[in-house]
Amino acid sequence: MKSVYLSGQRTFGNRGCEAIVRSTVDALRQTHGDVEVLVPSDNLELDSRQWTDAAKYGVKFVPAYTPRHARYWVHAQRLPLRFLKQAGWPFPFPNWVKQQVNSVDAVLSIGGDNYSLDYRLPSPLMGIDKLAMDMGKPVILWGASVGPFEREPLFVPSIQRHLARMDHILVRESVSYAYLTEKLGLTNVSRMVDPAFILKPETPQTASFWPKDNRQGVIGLNVSPLIERYKKPGQFLLNEVEGFIRRIVARGFSVLLIPHVMPLNGVPKNNDAEYMKAILTRCSDLGSHLSMSPDTLNAVQIKHVISQVRFFIGARTHATIAALSMGIPTVSIAYSIKARGINKDLFGDEWMVLPTPELSAATLATVFDKLVAQEMELRETLQKKMATYRKTVLSAIADQIWQK
Repeated sequence: MKSVYLSGQRTFGNRGCEAIVRSTVDALRQTHGDVEVLVPSDNLELDSRQWTDAAKYGVKFVPAYTPRHARYWVHAQRLPLRFLKQAGWPFPFPNWVKQQVNSVDAVLSIGGDNYSLDYRLPSPLMGIDKLAMDMGKPVILWGASVGPFEREPLFVPSIQRHLARMDHILVRESVSYAYLTEKLGLTNVSRMVDPAFILKPETPQTASFWPKDNRQGVIGLNVSPLIERYKKPGQFLLNEVEGFIRRIVARGFSVLLIPHVMPLNGVPKNNDAEYMKAILTRCSDLGSHLSMSPDTLNAVQIKHVISQVRFFIGARTHATIAALSMGIPTVSIAYSIKARGINKDLFGDEWMVLPTPELSAATLATVFDKLVAQEMELRETLQKKMATYRKTVLSAIADQIWQK
């Protein structure tokens, strides 16, 4: 039996990470039959609860490499010193990590946007992937958005050499492809789509939280604390979101808040559900027009919930991918190149992308009106695209991992 290690994975608290893992495992099994997939985890028990029958699909949760000094190291690399920017991951790996990596036939580096500056320099991940490359393992950057890195110019030569060593880089959108091939001059890059586009939904019970009054349909809405990093000075995003909700409820719509990142240990930091509870409090007078899905749902259950809304507006990339893949007209609240590239590839333009600094009740209402006006056209486009997207994911994993 062939085996794969998924570097870059740590927790299913981000349901986008869970979606990537589940859909990648599905694609591997469809193209290569029985495959063992090692899925690194910060908490084996909590992640196993999210996917209770994972073992049936060849998944084995293994401890993730998360040394305490990683946080201090990436903070140190923020200093404008060349030797720090280009040092990568200079620390030795424990034997148990080496044994994990050495036991597999290939490494898929996943996570969607780990190879970017959204979470500081990606040095720990570079270290794991370099370890695999040094062992002679095929390393494929799988279904990712990559870069840009020019905000850290001293780091560019190091990441450029590292990416050039990979067996293949499969990017999920055209903006990353153009950056890697034109700006960095890499020749080992190909196009695909995010593997989560092929994630299969599963039906949970929804009666307890579905908005009761929905004459014009239910609008799915996801906003996250992450967008606060990218707002304009003096901007109060929750005020703007509240104003938008009140506008569309006055028009007969109902709103379902749908969290997509909820740490499995209940920590409130970077927690969509905790962030959006403030909206429920502010808008308590809207009664049955507003509710929120529970934070206990897993990725496949959330995808089903999203599939039932009429329109979707989301800040989390994989929440929007869940919507788009189910044919739901969608607005992406964007803070990086991810949403731009995904929308450009689907529709040929980016009018459904709302940059976070431009977010206001008025801009949300304007782009929402465009969704309503073009609803049927958008649904038809998405329906046609999804059949092609599924083939793209399966072809990429069939051709690039190993020969059957």
